[in-house]
Amino acid sequence: MTWEDDIMRITVLAVPDCPNAPVVGERLAQALDGREADVDRIEVSDPEQAARLKMAGSPTVLIDGVDPFTVPGAPTSLSCRLYRRPGGRVEGAPSVADLRRALADADAAANCDCPPMGVAGRGGQGRLAPPARGLRAVQQAVLRHFATTGHSPAIEDLQAAAAAHGRSAAEVVADLAADDFLTLDDRGRIRAAYPFSAVPTAHRVRLASRIEVFAMCALDALGIPDMLGTDAVITSTDPVSGDTITVTSTGGHMSWQPSTAVVYVGQRSCTGPAADVACGALNFFTNRRTAQSWAKAHPDYTGQTVDQAHAEELGRSIFGPLLTPVQPVDGRG
Repeated sequence: MTWEDDIMRITVLAVPDCPNAPVVGERLAQALDGREADVDRIEVSDPEQAARLKMAGSPTVLIDGVDPFTVPGAPTSLSCRLYRRPGGRVEGAPSVADLRRALADADAAANCDCPPMGVAGRGGQGRLAPPARGLRAVQQAVLRHFATTGHSPAIEDLQAAAAAHGRSAAEVVADLAADDFLTLDDRGRIRAAYPFSAVPTAHRVRLASRIEVFAMCALDALGIPDMLGTDAVITSTDPVSGDTITVTSTGGHMSWQPSTAVVYVGQRSCTGPAADVACGALNFFTNRRTAQSWAKAHPDYTGQTVDQAHAEELGRSIFGPLLTPVQPVDGRG
């Protein structure tokens, strides 16, 4: 969607006679600044309707069906909604500046012509290597080595897995690198195997076994507990504020600190290894404000801010299946 193309859909949900509904209308008009948009105003009068429309208090603004000001875990409600401003001040409606940023975020998401590499994985092809030619067996051997030692394997550590398919480990590793299942340094050593990094990153994951690993990006970190079937503590840093974000995974449930933390999901282009075009734009942020600030300072990346539940699901869906047992194949595969 661009400013000249499809019309953006904006819905304002409010209880009857909500004093802040007109305020939202005025501020939306200022934020749109003459831009054409399909703006609906819906009165919500009962809890069932609020739940169905995902109204988190009155007024709620939806842009193309998404609440850009949502707070993770907030229940649907008919009560007055409060919007926090810098300095701790609260208002009954989003500011014009916040609405402008939300509109820009929606545009950025709609204008991305290809799926983020970190989300779809390899341009939509997924992160699980095919079983043929020993690719999956060696990929899984690499991932298990990271998980049990905290660092990448040497090529000779993978020889048994490759030999079972009649190939050398060096051959299989080269194929995996060519297909962007892992990356190599200039000496041919494994530098990363999504979701793990052999070199320090901003995303540290401490497993229940007390092994510590580094993740390539925020989504990779979120996918590790499900992939390994283990509890874990993820620690990262907001690249704007420098504040620490901690995600504790216990029994499959994730708890975030601070509770306002989000993830920015973006990419630089549609082609190239994810490590080059996407991982730099898949970060944790303490809140939407710092995520939007980062995105504004990095116009070479296109993407969007996603809430905790969405980020967790992306991590699980991408990396959860990676250690699925290899099914037997005829011959040497």
